[in-house]
Amino acid sequence: MPSLRTSAIICSVHSHGEHGAVVRSLTPDNGLMSGYVRGAHSRTMRPVLIPSNVVQADYRARTEEQLASMTAELQRSRGPFLGEPLASAALDWVTALTAATLPEEQAYPRLHSALSALLDAVCGAPSAKGWAVVLVRYELLLLSELGFGLSLDACAVTGSEDDLIYISPKSATAVSAFAGQEYKERLLPLPPFLKSPATPDWDEIFDGLRVTGFFLKRHFFEDRRKDVMAARSVLVDRLKRVVA
Repeated sequence: MPSLRTSAIICSVHSHGEHGAVVRSLTPDNGLMSGYVRGAHSRTMRPVLIPSNVVQADYRARTEEQLASMTAELQRSRGPFLGEPLASAALDWVTALTAATLPEEQAYPRLHSALSALLDAVCGAPSAKGWAVVLVRYELLLLSELGFGLSLDACAVTGSEDDLIYISPKSATAVSAFAGQEYKERLLPLPPFLKSPATPDWDEIFDGLRVTGFFLKRHFFEDRRKDVMAARSVLVDRLKRVVA
């Protein structure tokens, strides 16, 4: 990649040296990209390099192995929402999750579209319930795109497609009420909206967050980057306070 010009969603910004930063951004056609931005902490660039902002990014590198230099021009700012505790926690979590899990320079067009829609929902929905479902679906999609999708169409024990109300934490597969009755304490809930379009209540949404949180932690954060899951805990706690 000698050079590339593309729209990009800022996902993480890590200081590098006294004045620069390594910025990871999700692009439509090239996946997650890293670039070094000079003067990243200047008054001009700080409002641009906010995770969840959309920028026009230019990447230039002399070799394939070299970290590209990056310049960024703001296209859409979500900075004003950082003053809203719930929206800010949501923006922090979904961008940190994306930066921490995706391999670099592999295209995930569905994830890019879904992340764009989720960020728009967080900043535009009239209530948190309007985007909390979208958040759960994004986490499910990310698991699936990275090879850890859940199988929710038939019971892992009987093969039945009826009365599926649990998920096996071992196999990530649905379990029917009958098959799971003897060990239901060890199973995860299967809220109906994970299987089909529906308008869930808050209890079902929190069940969905419990499910996706379990598998995200298992596959990506069990022994590393616990600070990323801490951002999720902040978000879920704030959602529960809003509901209460």
